[in-house]
Amino acid sequence: MAEPLGVGIIGASADRGWAKISHIPAVQGLAGLDLVAVASGSQSKADAAAKAFGATKGYADGKDLIKDPAVDIVTIAVKVPDHRGLVLAALNAGKHIYCEWPLGRNLAETKELAAAAKAAKVHALIGLQSRLNPAMLRARALLSSGAIGRPLAARVLSTTAAFGPKVEAGMGFSEEAANGVTLLTIQGAHTLDFAIAVLGPFEDLTALATTQFPQVAVGESKTEQARSTPDHLLTQARFGAGAALSLEVAGGRQPKAVTLRLEVDGEDGSLSLDGGAVRGFQSGRLTVSLRGEPESVDEGEVSAMSAQAANVAGMYVALRNDIFSGTWTAPDFQHAVRLAKLLDDVTASSQSGSRKPALDWPS
Repeated sequence: MAEPLGVGIIGASADRGWAKISHIPAVQGLAGLDLVAVASGSQSKADAAAKAFGATKGYADGKDLIKDPAVDIVTIAVKVPDHRGLVLAALNAGKHIYCEWPLGRNLAETKELAAAAKAAKVHALIGLQSRLNPAMLRARALLSSGAIGRPLAARVLSTTAAFGPKVEAGMGFSEEAANGVTLLTIQGAHTLDFAIAVLGPFEDLTALATTQFPQVAVGESKTEQARSTPDHLLTQARFGAGAALSLEVAGGRQPKAVTLRLEVDGEDGSLSLDGGAVRGFQSGRLTVSLRGEPESVDEGEVSAMSAQAANVAGMYVALRNDIFSGTWTAPDFQHAVRLAKLLDDVTASSQSGSRKPALDWPS
């Protein structure tokens, strides 16, 4: 393998956060990657993160990290409203990118960043980590091989503890749809993309988005405010040769009850994927069953990692291999555009009650 790629993570905190429990152990646990820099909002926090994680340098400003010549891959793990400026700076510097989903606050911003990435001719990966989940890949292979015959119908239930009646102070910004962080754009997007990855592209869909917790309490002060975004989604779609899909995404569920279940009925049997995590299934491990019997899943390089880190590590494996070999296998910013378009059509369907045909959706 070539010399390790230097990774710089923007949004790494020594105290808490998604980068700490997923990106840091993923990078540290993989050959061919070297954590060289972190950025964390202030110099004291950056220094603490660099010390805690063994990075060579800590930066208060993510744009200074981007300029570091030792950084080959810039990981952007900050709030969505901050993605645009950092992505454009990384692209201008010719750096490869791992950006957490959602890429942009809306479809227009997502298109802008995707076009900039295409022009820069770098590898720009979008953090839809369930796309490379080993159990998902196993389930897709079983379906493709005809293990249950022709699929007839599928059901998906995807729940999360987030987007409930109580909102952490640090997540208060998610109550404003303009910031791009809602049940639809987070749990809804991961679930829809996951279902498409397993079952294949949708032919069309109808959707119903509702608000089940119209009043929320924000922060430790429990400041009451009206919720203006949906926290529940129902979708019906057709896939394959006219097979039917029902999909439910629900926020505000009790942590111990959070789950993911995808069931597929075919002419010759059934298949299921099961799992769940408080942050959503995309941050946990899944199991596969064929006709009620568990299937073995080869997790490869990520087998020894925690559930939170394993799926993210799978993305880094794909990005690393793409950079070294010149391939383009990982979900990229163009994929982000197609998923953002699907989300806009889901919203339009819910508002109008109409069925939306597949137009530039992910496959």
